[in-house]
Amino acid sequence: MALELYLDLFSQPCRAVYIFAKANGIPFVFKEVALIQGQHKTEEYGKVNPMKKVPALKDGDFTLSESNAILRYLARKFKTPDHWYPSDLQKCARVDEYLSWQHTNTRKCNSKLYTAKALLPLLLGQPAPPERLEQLMKELNEILDLLEDKFLQDRAFVAGSDISLADLLAVVDFMQPLGAGYDVFEGRPKLAAWRSRVQQAVGKELFEEAHRELFRERDWKFDRLSPEEKEQLTQNMLKYVQ
Repeated sequence: MALELYLDLFSQPCRAVYIFAKANGIPFVFKEVALIQGQHKTEEYGKVNPMKKVPALKDGDFTLSESNAILRYLARKFKTPDHWYPSDLQKCARVDEYLSWQHTNTRKCNSKLYTAKALLPLLLGQPAPPERLEQLMKELNEILDLLEDKFLQDRAFVAGSDISLADLLAVVDFMQPLGAGYDVFEGRPKLAAWRSRVQQAVGKELFEEAHRELFRERDWKFDRLSPEEKEQLTQNMLKYVQ
């Protein structure tokens, strides 16, 4: 039975899994789970991932959630080149260090900024509170400083001279604000050069393909919500970006 990957390429971790599988020639069946349509909340999808989030993996009777776990599983099962998840103890620890840190830092902050800059204005009919946007940008810049000074330092990639899972998960997170018109790489030549190296390592065409969904015009269907649903969603988003 073919490996199945349940993805929505608007999602950062889904893009990481997609790029990794494609770049390494891993055969899989793409199962699209459209978040905007609520397909992740269906009973059918809940049988694949009871947490009802993306990405998810189904390999025969085996199912797996969480992008970090999925990427490690794919790297081991398909014996991908060692640089992705190094056998060297210290290089592997460097990758694990970033993977352990990113979910509540790069992932969270970039998602909050995208929500505040792109989604809340559609619901509010006006820009998000400027003081909150300023704070989110400040937090993101602190994280960008950490990526440069702590994780990259003077290396080409997080774990050394070759790309790893850490670089892949990092770059898809930092691409997200671009979808809202905020270029995190502007004025940061070190990070811009790193992004270019990541793109080159996975293939520019594949990288752009994976991010096409992020940059296309989307019908968010907010106008189809009832006033009560729209108010609830607005409050949830406002709470999220706090």
